[in-house]
Amino acid sequence: MSMIRDLRAVVRPSSRPLPRKEAAAPFEPDTTTSSAVVDCAVYRDGARLESGRTLSPQEAMREVRRDGGFVWIGLHEPTEAEFAGIASAFGLHPLAVEDAVQAHQRPKLERYDDSLFTVFKTVHYVEHDQLTASSEVIDTGEVMCFTGRDFFITVRHGGQGSLRALRHRLQEDPELLAKGPSAVLHAIADHVVDGYIAVADSVQDDIDEVETEVFSPGRNGGVSRGVDSARIYQLKREVLEFKRAVAPLQRPMQLLSERPMRLVDPDIQKYFRDVADHVARVHEQVMGFDELLNSILQANLAQASVAQNEDMRKITAWAAIIAVPTMVCGVYGMNFKYMPELHWKYGYPVIMSVTVVLCLGIHRTLKRNGWL
Repeated sequence: MSMIRDLRAVVRPSSRPLPRKEAAAPFEPDTTTSSAVVDCAVYRDGARLESGRTLSPQEAMREVRRDGGFVWIGLHEPTEAEFAGIASAFGLHPLAVEDAVQAHQRPKLERYDDSLFTVFKTVHYVEHDQLTASSEVIDTGEVMCFTGRDFFITVRHGGQGSLRALRHRLQEDPELLAKGPSAVLHAIADHVVDGYIAVADSVQDDIDEVETEVFSPGRNGGVSRGVDSARIYQLKREVLEFKRAVAPLQRPMQLLSERPMRLVDPDIQKYFRDVADHVARVHEQVMGFDELLNSILQANLAQASVAQNEDMRKITAWAAIIAVPTMVCGVYGMNFKYMPELHWKYGYPVIMSVTVVLCLGIHRTLKRNGWL
């Protein structure tokens, strides 16, 4: 319990009374939630109860409190007004409600009186033909989960991370759903982390592509001039966004897998260990990506510097060759009356021949030494 209190150290005391809507009783249908509610269903003994019509969250909760089971409500980007009725009916803590509505939270696990509030960051890999300085590689969203004794509420933000397919898969496994809301919490955690693994594999391909371009030989087997550094910086920013989703999730998964909790079924808790192991593995991968990109960036800058030095050396070599005819022409361009071979019939061709021979000799020497 002390460990969870430490995790909630930044959260203000929960002594404030829970605000309630004055216009409606806790279990009265609230039409303001209809635009945000994606799905609302009652599950009993692992099976979804089909009522022939869509239940409101308040009606579903009333049925659960009367006949047992649990209700799973899915919402997508609700406003404060849309979420107020559900928060009041299920007794959700106002601090957790505020986080769920505003979004942009870091992954965390917080325990309130009779519920757990968990935040996951979903990660989606954005397909692209070629990595550029402005390519978006990773798209992130959020899934907030309220886990109670007889309810499970998900609040999703962002265009990715739909839970519809996950809900259908769980409904095909009544034995698992019979474990209650904690089974849904584990399924969502496992689903999110599986997404991390898939994204990590795709990001690895992008890094391998950049690494190959940086360390591939240049034209004619010469020094590579590297790639656009902005591409590497862009990839580093995307990896940093990935790390912000993965790193903070390690502690919540450890707590769910190691610390007994009243709202988490003991049989389900064992499965959180596997999720925690996967999070740790992905975190190691992401940290490795960051270090590898640092090395690639340094190598790219070093290669660009070497290529510039190579260009300067070639320019210097050609300047040395051109200096010979420049010197000869400069000498014979002086207006002196008595100069060697000035009036000799073969003076011009001899001087030109000597100039060409000297230039060819310098060129051969510089080429032999690798300057050309």
